[in-house]
Amino acid sequence: MMPIITSPPGVERTTNTTAFRKVELKMDHELEKLIRQGEGLTLEFKSDLKCLPDRDLIVAAVSLANTEGGDLLLGVEDDGTVSGLHPNHLNVTGLPALIANRTNPAIPVRVQRYDIGEKSVARISVPKSRQLVSTSDGLLVRRRLKLDGTPEAVPFFPHEFIQRQSSMGLVDPSAMILEEIDVHQLDPLQRLRLRNAVDKYHGEQTLLALTDDELDGALGLCRETNGVRHPTIAGLLLLGTEKLLRQHLPAYEVAFQVLKGTDIKVNEFYRKPLLETFEEIEILFKARVEEEEIQVGLFRVPVPNFDRRAFREALVNALVHRDFSRLGAVHVKIDNDGLSISNPGGFVEGVSLDNLLVADPRSRNPLLADVIKRIGLAERTGRGIDRIFEGTLRYGRPAPDYSLSNEFTVSVQMVDTAPDLDFLKMIIEQADTLGSMPIDSLIILSRLREERRLATAALARSVQKPEANVRATLEKLVESGILEPHGSGRGREYTLSAAMYRKSGKKAEYIRQAGFAPIQQEQMVLNYIDKHGSIRRSEVAELCRLSVSQAYHLLKKLQHEGHIVQTGNRRHAFYARKV
Repeated sequence: MMPIITSPPGVERTTNTTAFRKVELKMDHELEKLIRQGEGLTLEFKSDLKCLPDRDLIVAAVSLANTEGGDLLLGVEDDGTVSGLHPNHLNVTGLPALIANRTNPAIPVRVQRYDIGEKSVARISVPKSRQLVSTSDGLLVRRRLKLDGTPEAVPFFPHEFIQRQSSMGLVDPSAMILEEIDVHQLDPLQRLRLRNAVDKYHGEQTLLALTDDELDGALGLCRETNGVRHPTIAGLLLLGTEKLLRQHLPAYEVAFQVLKGTDIKVNEFYRKPLLETFEEIEILFKARVEEEEIQVGLFRVPVPNFDRRAFREALVNALVHRDFSRLGAVHVKIDNDGLSISNPGGFVEGVSLDNLLVADPRSRNPLLADVIKRIGLAERTGRGIDRIFEGTLRYGRPAPDYSLSNEFTVSVQMVDTAPDLDFLKMIIEQADTLGSMPIDSLIILSRLREERRLATAALARSVQKPEANVRATLEKLVESGILEPHGSGRGREYTLSAAMYRKSGKKAEYIRQAGFAPIQQEQMVLNYIDKHGSIRRSEVAELCRLSVSQAYHLLKKLQHEGHIVQTGNRRHAFYARKV
């Protein structure tokens, strides 16, 4: 057990003040939780038994600031044991000034002291810096996780600067000018390929009327320095030769693999210009797309094993948003499990697994991303992620899985499972009726297809939006007859409607998932009491498949109507027939 943590010094203790105690308990819980979770990328423990040298303290703060920021707990051993502050550090008010004066640019840390029994801990909160930070001696360090999962501080090398700055949107690597390459070294056939792509993918048609020089300038593929035109990184990727790409952009590579079990059927690696590479991989992919057709109303609807638009968006994302300063290929792999696409470089600043669906569109290579959108190859709204989800969910397949992504790689898996044709028919029919099927609605329907019955909070986590927004979407689906609500208040749950189950020939399954009508629930409770003598709230919830709050309201209704009486209070309450 962790010892009880008292409030930080400097706060006047008034034991009879409720407000103070609430603040104290909250702070206790936060620090206790931090220590229990152990060291990680954003949490560092430092022993202060022998008085931690100032230099070590500064280095620890710099490494946090140059990574993701976080907390430095001074007075805690590596195993989480609280050993306390050295007498020299008991007055923590001087620590912010010490760290600010010994870092460049100055790190504005916040320090709090906590007394744990007879020992003290200093919590130093270090913000993530949007600039590279060094010690006043010029030492640049960052944090990383070792193979065993424990953190360490390592040197921050110059070639890694661009990775950090581009991920934070401070620089655009794709806009960098390559002065060692003359514009005449570029491949004119690739410029023709670019024009054909604008026409094929319905990009900005005004680009087609421009001369080659005007086109290069309009898209930012070439820029002039000292009166001479040179390509940018984006220009080299689109218009360069394979030789130039190998020489000046060695990190650029794309792999396409097809595996059957452990047998390799296709294993192609490309260093060709970006558009040519995309077209060749798309041809290889289309050869692996298998379709069946279903009848929906008067129309025949194709059902592919992999959605072409979802594949295109996922591949374009991998090619455009990859980290070109990090060695490694963009991998496209088709195997027995399905399709996976991965690229070097983690999510950019501000994007994570928890907000992938709602985060503002951002690119590690803004110029390249803009060019690809203007050509028409990528979703112009920047919401290509919605199309990737739509391309799997509408066929009744699991949502795209990004869980294997980390700080070094973004990876998406699209599982090749049998489609749910009844679900697809429902989506198509409802889209015809409502005019469209927003991605939020599609995610909700997919979750309910899998889980059968869910509350608003669970659905909000899947949609990655506040419950208020999701509740509005749910009510629209209820009004359209697609969903049915069960219960009220915070315990309100949703299932697919009886009509949806009826269309799919699963009437009995609807009854099992929707539960019982209120009158049936009341009768079940009374029958249970007649047989067993009494019933508790938890037993009502289990019997009628209700939440605890819904069970409470059901019992209160029976009590108000004079059918039952309550004995005991709160946890010890039970209900029996009224004599």
